[in-house]
Amino acid sequence: MKKHIPNILTLMNVFSGCLAAVFAVKNQWEIMAFFVFLGMFFDFFDGLSARVLKVQSPLGIQLDSLADMITFGLVPGIVMFQLLTMSETGGWNLKITENMNWYSFHGLLPFIGFTITLSSAYRLARFNIDENQTTSFIGLPTPANALLIISLPLILVFNGNDALNSIILNPWFLIALTLGSSLLLNAPIPLFAFKFKTWDFKDNAMRYIFIFISLVFIGTMKFLAIPAIIFLYLLSSFFLPQEKK
Repeated sequence: MKKHIPNILTLMNVFSGCLAAVFAVKNQWEIMAFFVFLGMFFDFFDGLSARVLKVQSPLGIQLDSLADMITFGLVPGIVMFQLLTMSETGGWNLKITENMNWYSFHGLLPFIGFTITLSSAYRLARFNIDENQTTSFIGLPTPANALLIISLPLILVFNGNDALNSIILNPWFLIALTLGSSLLLNAPIPLFAFKFKTWDFKDNAMRYIFIFISLVFIGTMKFLAIPAIIFLYLLSSFFLPQEKK
């Protein structure tokens, strides 16, 4: 039975992503975020359990990417679609089919959000065949990008003020973020991974410092901390010597 444990955890990631997608469509942001975070939990422990139980398999690798595609590819695409729609209609409780003319430029604009989904699919497929990403990442990982995107509606809910709301619901900001994050997913930029080979501080100083600063950000900035942490992650990777396989 133990060889099935990692795959069961991965399938729970799939289920969490499906539920997150449903609540993203309904604009129930807090519940959507909960299931994305739950999917991240399962995504972390499926790989960990496979390594601990020594039951890694090609099937598990493919299944993991398929799960990530739903939770970290489809869901942020839906979130960006909803935000772009809100930026055009100016309302929280929008009725998309009634309020939008799909044949106009403004009606088609929200579909740009699914560029994130397309870029995530390409990134995950490339990751599966890339042997240079065993100890580090090339390009922004899909979970990190998903966190960045889902943080936007959470900031509106929990950190919102007129200045922040006007920025987040600006269609040009959302388009720029969509295209920028899509490029980062597949950019040839080396980024460190949180795979601890040992718990020694000397070998993992950057990782421990990053975790500490991230906790400080979370404690002081609420959900506004997420974009700050992603920026810190991108910045700190330039100062971490890349590990050899």
